[in-house]
Amino acid sequence: MEKRDMIYEGKAKKVFNTDDPELVIVYYKDDATAFNGAKKGVITGKGVINNQMTNRLMAMLEKDGIPTQYVKELSERETLVKKVDIVPLEVIIRNISAGHFASRYGVEEGIAFESPTIEFSYKCDALDDPLLNAYHAIALKLATREEIEEIKKYAFAINEKLKAFWKECGVILVDFKLEFGKLPDGKIILADEISPDTCRLWDEKTREKLDKDRFRRDMGGVEDAYAEIMRRFMAREV
Repeated sequence: MEKRDMIYEGKAKKVFNTDDPELVIVYYKDDATAFNGAKKGVITGKGVINNQMTNRLMAMLEKDGIPTQYVKELSERETLVKKVDIVPLEVIIRNISAGHFASRYGVEEGIAFESPTIEFSYKCDALDDPLLNAYHAIALKLATREEIEEIKKYAFAINEKLKAFWKECGVILVDFKLEFGKLPDGKIILADEISPDTCRLWDEKTREKLDKDRFRRDMGGVEDAYAEIMRRFMAREV
């Protein structure tokens, strides 16, 4: 597979064309950002962790009937994926109150919900990724009603799979962000990544944060937290 010109560089990844128009190569960086890019830094080694964790989880979900863009891991930091048009909706599943949910609604962190919640935000840095509902998304032509229903179905199914997986690692899946893409035939598939950058992961016993919140909140021990979550991840056969 021949790697060609870079077509996109985001906060955490670079994307390159290949000699196959339906496939691209994703390169995972160590760059870290928070608060829509207002805070910047580097988490040494996170690109390797996020790449490898994402690939293994995507492969697991694919086996369970969730279509993904994952094709093949090429190296520690590079992966071959299907080229998609990203649906401009961030999908957030929450199992426990934390982060923006806690601050937005004035509740303490750590409240377990009777059932998971789902939120959508408009992927638009200029507008600071505002929250919206399905009616807004349809009005803005970000997705159709049918696409939104399919995304919701996949998101809740992914939550159940990931909660069970992380529980076996002694980790609570607090909440996480997903992105979906469309193939040329219109099929919706899971895209982007599943990693400590996009998930809140707490130790089951101590509730120690093992994710990007340590960077966001200047808690220290960021690299150690990523290394620990990867150690537990690799100890559990995917």
